[in-house]
Amino acid sequence: MAQLNARDVPLLRTPGRTDLLQVLWCPSEHPPEHKPTTELFWRTAADVTHVLASPPKPTEAQYGYTPEPCVLAPEQVTEYPNFLELGEGLQQQLSDWSLWQAAGVEIDDRYEAAPQEFYMNELSEAPGWKVGGWAPWGLTDPIARFCINCGAAMNPLLTIASDECRDYRRGWVPHEDQAIAVFDNDPVSNPPGIQVSDANHLQLYVCPTCYTHTDLIQ
Repeated sequence: MAQLNARDVPLLRTPGRTDLLQVLWCPSEHPPEHKPTTELFWRTAADVTHVLASPPKPTEAQYGYTPEPCVLAPEQVTEYPNFLELGEGLQQQLSDWSLWQAAGVEIDDRYEAAPQEFYMNELSEAPGWKVGGWAPWGLTDPIARFCINCGAAMNPLLTIASDECRDYRRGWVPHEDQAIAVFDNDPVSNPPGIQVSDANHLQLYVCPTCYTHTDLIQ
């Protein structure tokens, strides 16, 4: 599903001397939550001496769960929490058009009726596949995840997204890729071709103490 090298992804915190994360999943949905099962393998790149030229393809796979081969080009960005994670006072401020105007923020007039949508679309939780960052809440309210083994608070590890970018969030497309970002009259850009549980996202969480992981559909 994904292979991440610590030298390419500064936010990737690996256990011990490992520097490589391989994420595997079963390319089918499983009850009761109807999502793919995932496994994490933390390895040391120097110990991987036999590399397959072509990974084996699954004999059976549900539609949308076999990604198109892609080369990652990690880019570190600044993002802010999901609107649902903010306190009521801050939510009210972000919903006040006059405060945005007073701050001198350049916002398209289409956001005047609901300026909080500018925050949601352009500033909070970057879309697409990402390591770490803020969780893309929506199907559920924000809820902390705790390790079932040691009780430590778990951190977002990886977002496996059903889309890389949508037309109304095009501002997140890297400047150098704006000219090649193709939507073809489709409001969604999705180069890996992944569709998680009816076009949602699979959020992986990891324990910073014992590296147990869990996942959540959002």
